[in-house]
Amino acid sequence: MNYDIIVVGSGPGGYVAAIRASQLGLKTAIVERESLGGICLNWGCIPTKALLKSANVFEYLTHAADYGITVKDAEADFGAMIDRSRGVANGMSNGIQFLMKKNKIDVIMGNAVLKAGKKVAVTAEDGTVTEHAANKGIIIATGARSRALPNLPQDGEKIIGYRQAMTLKSQPKKMVVVGSGAIGVEFAYFYNAIGTEVTVVEYMPGIVPIEDEDVSKQLEKSFKKMGVNIMTNASVESVDTSGKGCVVSIKTAKGEEKIECDVVLSAVGIQANIENIGLEELGIVVDRGRILANEYYQTNIPGYYAIGDVIPTAALAHVASAEGIICVEKIAGHHPEPLDYNNIPGCTYCSPEIASVGYTEKAAKAAGYELKVGKFPFSASGKASAAGVKDGFVKLIFDAKYGELLGAHMIGANVTEMIAECVAVRKLETTGEELIKTVHPHPTMSEAVMEAAAAAYGEVIHL
Repeated sequence: MNYDIIVVGSGPGGYVAAIRASQLGLKTAIVERESLGGICLNWGCIPTKALLKSANVFEYLTHAADYGITVKDAEADFGAMIDRSRGVANGMSNGIQFLMKKNKIDVIMGNAVLKAGKKVAVTAEDGTVTEHAANKGIIIATGARSRALPNLPQDGEKIIGYRQAMTLKSQPKKMVVVGSGAIGVEFAYFYNAIGTEVTVVEYMPGIVPIEDEDVSKQLEKSFKKMGVNIMTNASVESVDTSGKGCVVSIKTAKGEEKIECDVVLSAVGIQANIENIGLEELGIVVDRGRILANEYYQTNIPGYYAIGDVIPTAALAHVASAEGIICVEKIAGHHPEPLDYNNIPGCTYCSPEIASVGYTEKAAKAAGYELKVGKFPFSASGKASAAGVKDGFVKLIFDAKYGELLGAHMIGANVTEMIAECVAVRKLETTGEELIKTVHPHPTMSEAVMEAAAAAYGEVIHL
């Protein structure tokens, strides 16, 4: 078959690119080797949030007395939680199938190999090979998978990645989580909330190390209050799986420690799915495990584009989607604005939630800015007090000279729903003083954004 655009991979980068291409009148096909929706819908963003919601509901039940409600004998049904998560994922994947039909996009199932002349060879499950051509371009959106370390070889049973963490047959009594990025702390929260004894091991001085230091300290404080064991400035040297469980050897500043557990979750990052898809044969340039592309996602070989986790940008679903749209619009002859990677929100869905955009305080100082910093704790928020979720704060960082919002950092209940305001403020170049004068509804958690801005300028009312 001949198409205008062929997209390889149907995750949030691939399927969004395909839909936008179809909207622009381009004959489009998408190639997928497993399930429509990719990792995000099937094994990442969506099913993990379903698990976290189950943990959140269970926490409410176990703390119901705090709200004047008596609940007896609440139990976490681990298998039912897993089943619900898988059901949510399957529903979302079916939804992508509907969107493909609605937008008249051909879905080709199988393993893709890129060929010269803007062609793709697809091997179906039965071994049949078909070849398809793209007149305007091929978009590589094959995503990524859990990164394996030599000293943490994943066997899928005792040393697992995020996929297995979502489908364990039984709830472990003890778990060690290696790495405290978004994946690590989300699973640490989930398993701890339902009764598993969890230890988080982080190589850096603080957990969630890409976040502002104040956020890192608050999450560590909140996690320890919940009973999560945190080990920072520590590294897993080896895991002995010869016995019934695991014996984890951990190097710390005080020397080597050994921890026994049932399961070790490796959450040390991801690696791009770029092997065996024809990159070398075509001569597409790869550096440090990522495909190199320009601001419109064109690789060094004309007609071949790359988006999402396969290129060296933030490995986030919403980033991949934005890249896919920009890429397709450029191919179609439009003039899209390149993506501003310094205005990308990041969200982590543990409890308390984390959301941030722009510079951390440390990075803003290093960039040479003179700062105004405002911080408003949720302990001073009427809505947070009424809801019983007083952990956390909103922290805003402004350029003292021009009033530009350089960074926003939030930790607390529902902050992932609040960060978009700060992304819009930065996009529209709104000043701190204008944000202070923007009336926020009361009582809401989002009032903390206005109050944090006011704190930066010495005008805070409720603190």
